[in-house]
Formats: sequence, C-alpha cells, structure tokens
Amino acid sequence: MSGKIVFRRKIDRFLSEWKASENRLPLIIRGARQIGKTYSIREFGRSYKSFVEINFVDNPEFKDIFDGGYSTDAVVKRISFRNPKFRFIPHETLIFFDELQEYPDCVTSLKFFAEDGRFDVICSGSMMGLNYKKISSNSVGYKTDVMMHSVDFEEFLWAKGYMDDFTEEIYSHLKEQKPFSENEFKILNDCFVEYAVIGGMPAVVKQFLDDGTYTKILPLQRQLVLDYEEDITKYADGMDKAKIRNLYRNIPVFLAQENKKFQITKLAKNARNRDYAGCAEWLRDAGVINLCYCLNDAALPLKGNYDSSKYKVYYHDTGLLIANLDEESSDDLRKNQNLGTYKGAIYENLIGQILTAQGQELFYYKKENSRLEMDFFVRTSESLVPLEVKAKDGATISLNNLISYPSYPDIRFGIKLAHRNIGFNGRFYTVPYFCTFLLKRFLKEEFVIATNRTGQGKQS
Repeated sequence: MSGKIVFRRKIDRFLSEWKASENRLPLIIRGARQIGKTYSIREFGRSYKSFVEINFVDNPEFKDIFDGGYSTDAVVKRISFRNPKFRFIPHETLIFFDELQEYPDCVTSLKFFAEDGRFDVICSGSMMGLNYKKISSNSVGYKTDVMMHSVDFEEFLWAKGYMDDFTEEIYSHLKEQKPFSENEFKILNDCFVEYAVIGGMPAVVKQFLDDGTYTKILPLQRQLVLDYEEDITKYADGMDKAKIRNLYRNIPVFLAQENKKFQITKLAKNARNRDYAGCAEWLRDAGVINLCYCLNDAALPLKGNYDSSKYKVYYHDTGLLIANLDEESSDDLRKNQNLGTYKGAIYENLIGQILTAQGQELFYYKKENSRLEMDFFVRTSESLVPLEVKAKDGATISLNNLISYPSYPDIRFGIKLAHRNIGFNGRFYTVPYFCTFLLKRFLKEEFVIATNRTGQGKQS
C-alpha cells in the first residue's frame, strides 16, 4: 500500500510481542486473500537488520530450497545460492515465506528453524488452497498459528484518525451505561454506516479514505469477488468447483430470506444436500465465509450442542456482500447511505463479521414448530447471552422469552443491538451497533455486574 493512509493493525502489536518473547516459535499467519497480511509482515520486517522475503508465487524457483534437506543450514545455503544479496544475521533476521499455499511442504522446515533458534520465521498465504491436513500434521509443537481478519471497526476508526483514547471513551459509556449525547451518537453511527457500506478490505478502505467518496469503491469490491472466484477455480482440488462458486455467488439470496438459513433448494432445481457436501466447509476453511450453526438447545456448552447440517452463511467481509447486491441497491447505498430492504442482511452479516474477528464462533437458535429464534449467542464464564440484531426497532419477543422462561436456566440476561442509545431494562442491554466491537471485553469485565443486576437466576 502507498499513499497518505498508514494502516495500524492489531496484528502489529501481536508481532511486536512475539518478537520480544524469548521462546517464540515460527508463525503461520492465516487468513483470506488481500486482507493485509503481506503488508503488515513487511512493515514488521523493518524492525530487523535483515529481512528475507520469499514469495512462492512470484518466485517459484525458490521451491527447490528444500531439495537438500530441511535443516536450517541447508535451507539458508540454498536461499543464498538463489539470491546472494540476502543476508542472514543470527538473531537479527526475519525470514518471510509468502504464498504458502503454493508450497505447503515449506512448513516441514519450521521444526528445524525452531530448534535452531538463530532466525525468526513467518509464513503466510491465502487460505485458498492451503493443504490444511498436511500443514497441521507437520511441525506440530514447533509453530504458532494466527488467524488474521480484514480491517475491523476499531482499526477503521484508527485509519480515520481516532486514537486509543477514543475507544476508551466509547467503552466508558458501555461500562457505565451512560447514554451518548446526540452529537456523539451521530458521529459514531455515521462512521459505522460508512464501515457497513465499504467493508474492511484494506484496498477498499484506503480508496475510500483517500478519495472521501464512495464512487470508486464498487469496482474494487467487485474485483475482489472475482479474485475469490478465480481462486476457487484454481485451488478447489478434488471438489466440484462449479458448486462451490454457485454457493458463494448465492449468499445474498440466503441472507435476503427472513430466516437467512442456507437452503440447498435455493442453489439449483432439485439440488440435494449430498450434492453440495463439503462446499460450505471448503469456503469456511478458505477464510472467505463465516458459518453460523443452529444450536440444538439454547444452553451451555456451545461446542457439541449444534446441528452441523443447519447453518447460515455470511461473507467474511460485508463489503463483498455489498458488491453482490443489485445495481440499484448498490447505488442507493453509496449515494444515500440507505441500507433499504437489505438492512437486516447487511447488519447481520456485519455483526457476524465483528464477532468472528473477536474470536467468537457463531451460533443461532430456531426452536422447531415455534417462532422462538435468536440471531447470535455469546457467553460469559457462567452465562449464555442471546444477541438480537434489530434492523428495525420492533418488539423483542424471543429475547424476552429466552431470558424469562425457566427452561433456559443458562440465560440470565441478553443484548439487543439496534440503532438505539445505551440502556438496560433489567432483562437485556440495549447496545448501539457501533459498540459491538467492544462486547467481548464488556462481557469479560462486566458479567458479574450484569448478573447481579438481573438477580440470582430465574424464578420457576
């Protein structure tokens, strides 16, 4: 990236702390393509006296560097043979293997680099095409895996010029349940709507902030969609690439439905579940979609308590959803910031994106033969917390029922995300959309207060 916008990313702090750790292991930074992995690693490389970057796509000739074995001395020797300008200074060199999906056998060398200890190593690449089983089985215990996401809302605020004290000011309102002033609310909501329209792909964010308008971002977003589809064609080995692309293209169709549930019949006439087996999982593992699974029961624990055949599908970045909307809706979004009929889909996709970036797995609940349903769930150490995303400020029947019914003892309070100011009514918190990125911190620090506010459980 170039230009006046300098992206500060959360991975930057992680990398600095990793470098300062005495027992650091080689890193594998995973994530979808074009989310800023390479840029962040290169910037981090400036903190070393020597930075050695090997890109297995741009420089395929380096694929022979392991022909002489995986020992550190053998690999360094082969790299130096290929490029004598590289310098390997013990304890002052970062070796960066990029586009790892083109040569996953590279991971085998990490064990030897870890045992040797003279050089720091980071591997990265698009999740597309990574040989997951091979990578996970090699160098077990000798590497650290890190998931990176597109620019989140807090990083977007940083890019706009807001500093950490601004985040702390927002959090103080949430923590103290202090409503925002009308002006504060408008500024933050405007920022959030901007983020909803452009998404978090760095090239799109940079274009928007450099130009100050929405006019040039749609072509960028649509090109990203095409790039992902090209990667599907390139890397979906052993699977029906057409079916994967078909699923990927039709995500807006599912999200436009009232229940937003993935349905095979929406993809093709007479389509069957077995025809598309593994397609959604492939896209999830590639980092380009988020799956939200239906809970068997609204109860803890979450893992193991869901139906893997029932799920909702969200884009990993809401900007890609925007790029797939019809032309009229896209124009309305950019000219008027009117989310229109797609508002529910956009906000639900965006909340899923924010929760995923916080390390949350996504779950929803729909009780059979009942209108009782809930968009998402998060949790504290003791409680299950239903999270309702309100596109319109209507009734919260399901949220109230989950909190009040004795048949859901793990639920003590809930959260309603809406275009509303902060509030608490004794049963659930009302939280503005733009505070969602702080929910994990809030629940971790405040669950005792929340539990006390709602009393000691439910009355039977």
